[in-house]
Amino acid sequence: MPAPTSRTRRDNRAVLDALSRCVAACELCADACLDEEDPKMMVPCIRLDRDCADICRLTAAFIARGSDHAPHVLKECIEICQKCHDECAKHKHEHCQQCAAACQACVEACKAYAA
Repeated sequence: MPAPTSRTRRDNRAVLDALSRCVAACELCADACLDEEDPKMMVPCIRLDRDCADICRLTAAFIARGSDHAPHVLKECIEICQKCHDECAKHKHEHCQQCAAACQACVEACKAYAA
């Protein structure tokens, strides 16, 4: 497989940026959920945050190196980001709302990249 050209890197920038922002938002949300009054109630959110951050990291790595497996990982990333968005959107905490927004932006960027 040929090395990525500068055009390919430029085309990847939007999705890589969205994935990076999603990782940061999910990590922040998971940590902030632990400080909520009833962290036990936040367990589904924390678990999805962690899964989402991990799949976004992996997806970014696959895309950045031009892996032939990136499309498969990208599909899973879209699914998990959507689930994380849906869970975080249920909560009124600012960190959850910010995470939901980052996940939605990531879903949109990943779908655009996949198209």
